Amino acid sequence: MQRTLVDPATGRDLAVVPDTPLDEVARRVEAADRAGRDWGTATPSARSLVLLRLADLVERHADELSRLDVEETGKPWTVMRDGELPFAVDNLRFFAGAARSLHGTAAGEFSTGYTSMLLRRPAGTVAAITPWNFPLVMAVWKVGAALAAGCSVVLKPAPTTPRSAVRLAELAREAGLPDDVLSVVTGDAEVGEALVTHPRVDMITV
Repeated sequence: MQRTLVDPATGRDLAVVPDTPLDEVARRVEAADRAGRDWGTATPSARSLVLLRLADLVERHADELSRLDVEETGKPWTVMRDGELPFAVDNLRFFAGAARSLHGTAAGEFSTGYTSMLLRRPAGTVAAITPWNFPLVMAVWKVGAALAAGCSVVLKPAPTTPRSAVRLAELAREAGLPDDVLSVVTGDAEVGEALVTHPRVDMITV
């Protein structure tokens, strides 16, 4: 099945994106499970370096990534380009630092007015599902933390806002992330169900 993405602000067609076949979803999970074994044993410094490179690439492609989310969500350009995009870059750099943190738990003020808990608990293969309204930021939150901990990720964005997630995975590969450690599947609830019910998924984040 294919779906046409539509700009909610103008009604114009943006792109046609195929739903990932269910057997391909299974193959992606199995590939992530295999790739995650090596990624999970990579040194903290190696994982940190990939995330730092990814942050730099996201920053370099800020206009492109912002445009994708603006077109698909209908949110204002300034909200995305001047707010959410820099926030996503900063979060990737935070996770890069967290990858080098070898203690089990820590509490601290990472954001003014909020108390944050840092838990180092590598889980294995992570199925991540993101909502339509914060496509890039939510993907970064889920993917960045998992990669920092040494987990592999299969990411399913909302069916109406998938393009920035796909681009994020491409940039992660460019940053040096090994093949299959992060992959993206697209589609509706049927694809999501196939992902989260696969027996080799160790953790689900929604």
